[in-house]
Amino acid sequence: MTGRRLADLRTALAGLDPMPGELVRDREEVPARFGVSARYAKWAGTPAPPPTGPGPAVLFERVRPSGGAASRAVLIGLYGTRRRAAALLGTTPAELPHRILDAVTAPVPPVRGRGGREPARTLLAPDLTALPVPVLTDRDAGPYLTLGAVLATDPDTGVRNLSVHRMCVQGSDRLSIWMVPGRDLEAAHLAACRRGESLPVAIHVGLGPAVLLSSCCPTSLVPAGVDELAVAGALGGAPVELTDCRTVAAECIAHAEYVIEGELEGELAPENPQGPHATPEFLGYQGRAHPGLPTVRVTGITARDGAIFQTVSGPGHEQSVLLGFGMEAAVLARLRELDAPVKAVHCHTAGGGQLMVVLQWRAKRSPADDETVRKAAESVLEEFRMAKLAVSVDEDVDVESDADLWWAMTTRLQADRDVAVLPDRLGFPLDPTQSPAYSPTVTADGRTAKAHFDCTVPHALRDRFHRPRFTEP
Repeated sequence: MTGRRLADLRTALAGLDPMPGELVRDREEVPARFGVSARYAKWAGTPAPPPTGPGPAVLFERVRPSGGAASRAVLIGLYGTRRRAAALLGTTPAELPHRILDAVTAPVPPVRGRGGREPARTLLAPDLTALPVPVLTDRDAGPYLTLGAVLATDPDTGVRNLSVHRMCVQGSDRLSIWMVPGRDLEAAHLAACRRGESLPVAIHVGLGPAVLLSSCCPTSLVPAGVDELAVAGALGGAPVELTDCRTVAAECIAHAEYVIEGELEGELAPENPQGPHATPEFLGYQGRAHPGLPTVRVTGITARDGAIFQTVSGPGHEQSVLLGFGMEAAVLARLRELDAPVKAVHCHTAGGGQLMVVLQWRAKRSPADDETVRKAAESVLEEFRMAKLAVSVDEDVDVESDADLWWAMTTRLQADRDVAVLPDRLGFPLDPTQSPAYSPTVTADGRTAKAHFDCTVPHALRDRFHRPRFTEP
């Protein structure tokens, strides 16, 4: 694919059209409230509830907004399989983490849009109810932007940050936003608050694959001071083009389908004034509403002609795929620093692309490599807060095959010698087992026991574990 294609959602979609079964176009009108998610559920994939399995991307061409405005297009499931997500960038799942690492080390800075080349944008009223924002379940706090990528500049450092956050529509011109504590957007917001100011933001819906994947990279991979847009430029093979917002003093990405412009304010508001629930989380459970979140006051919305609203299905393969590739790159980078003989890293979708890390190791050269593998795998659990389970396998195991992983677990592991438990480590509270209510060995919510399953063959016994291949006639 060309650099231009990687920068732009619609040309990425056009690249899927010739690929059988990868893109389905649904022309029947459906409501944004429950309609999109209910129709897509069979293709969402685990951890969405069964019956479900990974399927195509679906472009619903006529989705009716809750506010009664004219129907608009909604895209869901674009990153619903690892193979399709990697293909959008012209590569494979095994190679994509290495591509991301290369992009981080050799970023390509964004450029100002070259007049006349960027697509025309129409300024719409600041009315979120006119957009086809899906509602997934009847317990949700409201319609949620689940793939809204927020671009903001830290007023103290001048460094841009692009990151995806959960945002709930709280009114026609108001969004609540949940920012993971300690991340760059929160730091920029707090810097603005210290100045007594609001933070101008541009929320993008419908971005090219390179930009969206870069926005999902963990902080440990993209150091402070490195612009995610520059990583996206390197990953996509062309600089990301920026232009000015219409109603706030901020930049926005020229090729985005929608840009919701606004100001991130200091006042807090409940995420769900009516109850305890938010929206389904990526680990497969109903989310808990936050009692107080910052809000974005929307000042304007710009849209391309025939704009496509992109979303993900709460729990499902898609969020896990988006989170997993960046995590894989970060783990690879750390293991390279340790000079560990890692061949590949796969952050499994069953763990939301974060909690379950499969480590594939190169052939052991000596008995010392038995201990090297174990120590390196345990270092991943210690250094990556989200990682809860690590599974080590040899290079003859297909890490993309669940059947092969279970085969290795069954025939290359003895629990009394090959399972290492690291008790009461810092974890991730959206996993409901990570609580003293579940286990008395856990000292607080968000702490967890971690485990390494070593399914690699001991060096001394390697000749007993040969996988025969069928002989060609």
